[in-house]
Amino acid sequence: MSHRIDTVVRTRSGAVRGARDDYGEGYHSIPYATTPTGAARFAPPAPHPGWAGIRDAARPGATAPQPVRDFGALDMRPYFGPVWVRGADYLTLDVHTPAADSAARPVMVFVHGGGFITGSSQAALYDGRAFARDGIVLVKVNYRLGIAGFLDVAGAPRNRGLLDVLAALQWVQDTIAEFGGDPTNVTVFGQSAGATLVGALLATPEAAGLFHHAVMQSGSGTGAFTPEQARRVTHAAAAQFGVEPTVGGFADVPDERFVAVLPALAGLDLRTASAADPLAGLSAFSLVLDRQPADALADGPAGGVDLLIGTNTEEGNLYLVPQGNPDELRSAQLGDTLFGAGSARMAHAHAAITQRGTYVYRFGFRSTALDGRLGAAHTVELPFVFDVADAPWLHGRTGLLGPDPAPADLAAEMHGAWITFAHRGDPGWNSFGRDAGAVHRFG
Repeated sequence: MSHRIDTVVRTRSGAVRGARDDYGEGYHSIPYATTPTGAARFAPPAPHPGWAGIRDAARPGATAPQPVRDFGALDMRPYFGPVWVRGADYLTLDVHTPAADSAARPVMVFVHGGGFITGSSQAALYDGRAFARDGIVLVKVNYRLGIAGFLDVAGAPRNRGLLDVLAALQWVQDTIAEFGGDPTNVTVFGQSAGATLVGALLATPEAAGLFHHAVMQSGSGTGAFTPEQARRVTHAAAAQFGVEPTVGGFADVPDERFVAVLPALAGLDLRTASAADPLAGLSAFSLVLDRQPADALADGPAGGVDLLIGTNTEEGNLYLVPQGNPDELRSAQLGDTLFGAGSARMAHAHAAITQRGTYVYRFGFRSTALDGRLGAAHTVELPFVFDVADAPWLHGRTGLLGPDPAPADLAAEMHGAWITFAHRGDPGWNSFGRDAGAVHRFG
């Protein structure tokens, strides 16, 4: 059993107390910006004023306001985490490090998924100890979700959740050396909605210099809503609350109502004459952009960033099998619409504009959950990336990986590839652009 020892790091905002165990040191819920309330929920992230004394960072704190999501027969609690934990600060991040010393170790910054409306750094799947064990400083970011994070509101900046991630990356540049990390070697990686946010960072001019490698796991370079689609969501939300679709109209609506209204918005028809719904009706929230990230990479830092990108072979199963609808054709269509086509387009676009590497993977390990029907569904790769695939809470008939033991060599291979990529921008196989469409297959 690990023996925990308190350890203190002094940052520009104040001192934080974490805990050291056999894997390294962990610091939870460190603010990188002021958590907004009222009308400020629709403003850019503001600097945190700091604190006096030593802040307790030995245990998790608050999460962004969010609903409970039901995935039928499948236990997705390890993915979503504790849902909404109320508290003063939720624009925070967690740090797992081998040691808060003067070493300059590679840094990896993880952006969680959850359909732009759920998720947090506290999810059990994102246990950062294996990264710290293997010499990486891991940072996990919380950001605004749902209406506060992504509703397109007149008088407010778009994509405030993305602005939060940018602010967290700036915190990494300013502060991570205090935790033993190298700000000149930062890999940003995300899964699902988090991967789509990473794709947007690659096309965002303000992200230049904030990271050097990027990983997109089951995201999309074409997952953004058009402004016309976003307006439909905004007007529907305003109608639900009986307010004007402006910052002033939404300012006094409490977070509890923002969360409660999400199911009513999920069924909106967002198809237009010029655009399909990139989320296939599964969520009313995404990035809102004039151009898709895959079409705007030349505007951002993508040309100087190595990219590792991939999808799972049966992504769509997550949205059908747990609900008792194992439709293989529909699953394939969903997987391609949500992740496959947009990831392929991003890979080709990145390879076309960069002198760096573009590395593509396909994950095919089939979970035996739900009587063997879940397969290589969306999220199944995460336990292998974080090297927690042997955790008992992932197993059993309704656990994400099913009743059978997970192959230990697959976790070593996949986690190891991510570690190698963080060190040198190369996961260990040929670049997609230089080797006529090379794709590495896991599982």
